[in-house]
Amino acid sequence: TNFLLGEPILGALKNNQQLLLATAVWYVIFYSPFDIGYKIAKFLPIKVLLAAMKEVYRVKKINDGVTHAAKVFPNGYLSMILIGTIKGNGSGFLKIMERLMRGVWTPTAVEVMQPTFPTKASIAAALIFVLDKKTDLISAPHALVYFGICIFFVYFKLSSLLLGIHDPFVPFENLFCAIFLGGIWDTLAQTLAGKKGAAAEKGADAVKNVITQPTLLLRWSFVSSWWVS
Repeated sequence: TNFLLGEPILGALKNNQQLLLATAVWYVIFYSPFDIGYKIAKFLPIKVLLAAMKEVYRVKKINDGVTHAAKVFPNGYLSMILIGTIKGNGSGFLKIMERLMRGVWTPTAVEVMQPTFPTKASIAAALIFVLDKKTDLISAPHALVYFGICIFFVYFKLSSLLLGIHDPFVPFENLFCAIFLGGIWDTLAQTLAGKKGAAAEKGADAVKNVITQPTLLLRWSFVSSWWVS
């Protein structure tokens, strides 16, 4: 986001406390004796607690991103949504660069091409924050809006961990694509094309039978006359 906002890229490393905390977490997860740090983090109650805390912090980053972009682009609503989304799921957007540095090129994992649920949810949350800050469409207090978005993120994250619900946006996407992006007409065209193909195949079989039956009769008559003679 610093790059997009014209700020120093290394500004992300200016907070020494957060940098040391991130380094300590990285060390504990990957290099603690007997993988004790990793096992504790994967223990279900601890994992649920950490996931809930992460989603609360994600909402804070989205809100901070929208607020920061509003100062740089006061009337750039799209820019606010973009910065809020990248703040909310920055790891997803940087994943392809991280894999490229490790020598693993995975172009199909680009968030712009195949957005995951955190990216979709971040877009929705950033849009709500923009409407709350820049318009009068949302009359509820900002604290209530913020709390509602936190509940949304935490609920679906826990649903993903405990119930296997990974992307609740899929049914709405399918409905939208079917109505507005030609899904119904494509299905109808495929159905009609399938019926025409089946009819053509039946006609070809009928012609083949018509041609084959006289040939068999001629052969049988020839064999019968030869046998009689």
